Amino acid sequence: MIRVNQIKIKHDLERIVSNEELHDVLVKHVAKLLRVDKGNIGELEIIRRSIDARKKPEIYDIYLVDVVLKGVDEKKVVNKCKSKDVAIKEREDYDFDRQVKEIIKRRNAAGGSSQNDQNDESDRIVIIGAGPAGLFCGYMLAKKGYKPIVLERGADVDKRTAIVEHFWKTGELDTSTNVQFGEGGAGTFSDGKLNTMVKDKDGRGREALKIFVSHGAQEEILYDAKPHIGTDVLREVVRNLRKSIIEMGGEVHFETKVTELLIDKNDQLKGVVAESASDNSDDGNSDNSTVQSKEISCSRAVLAIGHSARDTFYMLKDKKVNMEKKPFAVGFRVEHPQSIINKSQYGIEAPKTLPPAPYKLTTTTDNGRGVYSFCMCPGGYVVNASSEEGRLAVNGMSYSKRDGSNANSAIIITVDPKDFGSDDILSGVEFQRHLEEKAFEIGQGKIPVEYYGDFKNAVIGLKETTNNSASDENTITNENAMTNESDWKIDPSMRGEYVYSNVHEILPAELNDCFVQGMEKFGKIIRGYNSSKALVSGVESRTSSPVRIVRDENCESINIKGLYPCGEGAGYAGGIMSAAMDGMKVAENMVADLISR
Repeated sequence: MIRVNQIKIKHDLERIVSNEELHDVLVKHVAKLLRVDKGNIGELEIIRRSIDARKKPEIYDIYLVDVVLKGVDEKKVVNKCKSKDVAIKEREDYDFDRQVKEIIKRRNAAGGSSQNDQNDESDRIVIIGAGPAGLFCGYMLAKKGYKPIVLERGADVDKRTAIVEHFWKTGELDTSTNVQFGEGGAGTFSDGKLNTMVKDKDGRGREALKIFVSHGAQEEILYDAKPHIGTDVLREVVRNLRKSIIEMGGEVHFETKVTELLIDKNDQLKGVVAESASDNSDDGNSDNSTVQSKEISCSRAVLAIGHSARDTFYMLKDKKVNMEKKPFAVGFRVEHPQSIINKSQYGIEAPKTLPPAPYKLTTTTDNGRGVYSFCMCPGGYVVNASSEEGRLAVNGMSYSKRDGSNANSAIIITVDPKDFGSDDILSGVEFQRHLEEKAFEIGQGKIPVEYYGDFKNAVIGLKETTNNSASDENTITNENAMTNESDWKIDPSMRGEYVYSNVHEILPAELNDCFVQGMEKFGKIIRGYNSSKALVSGVESRTSSPVRIVRDENCESINIKGLYPCGEGAGYAGGIMSAAMDGMKVAENMVADLISR
């Protein structure tokens, strides 16, 4: 097989090119580059597609493809071609069994073995949490013949969607099922981005994308440089993943919250205690609200909780599970018209054949803090992502078409344990809660929104302006605060009620100053980004877990035998893809434990 990189094709801005046309164009380019006849191209697979807009508005699509030739010697063709963008590539698809064998080989070479040597009728695998980490771990285990029991505190995706929509319309929060908790995890109500910075030498990432596609996602995610599914498609995917787990012998129980770990005197996991409705298995469509508590015996449990499972963190602290504080980031959602982002990135405000433009921004402030964009949602919505009464958090979400009028992104500032105000292991949790309480108070339960011009004035001490009005005449007009000002007007694109308020009162003064520094620097990169008319809402506090549940190289807790911290809540992932990949990794290690005893 030959890998060909940097195939540059001018993007047609007037019409969408069909897959058949694209295949023919790529075959023509590859044949010319390799100096072979088009008839010698046996197979051609697109591995990656990205957009080159450096000469905007002239746009190019850049492809990386794998090609199998027929009737000619591939090595001779590559040698004759003499191009740095052409090379022989051995196909190395993900192989679960190979990964398990490598783990066992590594352990044997080190002279070690799993801490867990249980082997009785309680030797079942419980997975706590049905987010990407838990679902992918469960899927891989079920596929290999194990029958995991997946316990999810929230509802199934269909019931969950109805509950979340009700919350957005009425403000009536269900603390068990919401944007954070339920089938698919927090990612279900997000942009559904599937790009990751995690290195993928073992092929887990591409395998995860294939699993997404086989369960209903768009095939384009296999090769788009910045793949995304969208919340609408992701809901279908997680539903289908659950069905696959069940069809292969696993169990999935919704509205079932793990409240305790059962640990013996040798620090060996013996089981879990779960509270649940009396009938909540499979798809969770039960109206019975009776709560039951039961013990589930198991010698292995995957702790795939999300970053918002704060009550679970406190339970783990009580059980003396080894955890450590970790840095994360907090900030606000910022909205702009999608058209000005398109204009900056593509040179075109409303491209017919290009996706709504994303962006990525990062800088360092005068005091050394990082400020950067996070979970950028082209054509998306800001959503009320709260999960606790009296506290308010926001996130970004988009549908598969990304056809909303606004672009939004979190602009967040790094914080670390010295900012938390306490030495307690869960001080980061309380730091988040404090900010969310202020956001709830300022917005009176609704998402608080403020024009960036008013926010900036309040922070840097310029003449005070009216903060609580949506009208143009009340927006800031001070020339010093109008860097790259534009004529556009913007209304919030939100899911959940909102109110104009003093968003600048949520964060500490130092972090507010960092936010303004970042916005001003970003205005030099994207014209109009620091416009006084941009919208700021908050608080974005759930960017990542405030703790890491410490595990060893075998993915097992360093002090509780049989407990496997996994995914974002445990501090080992930072999004849908990295969580899914970590779930696969934990499954590999668990199977290595089971077959090498």
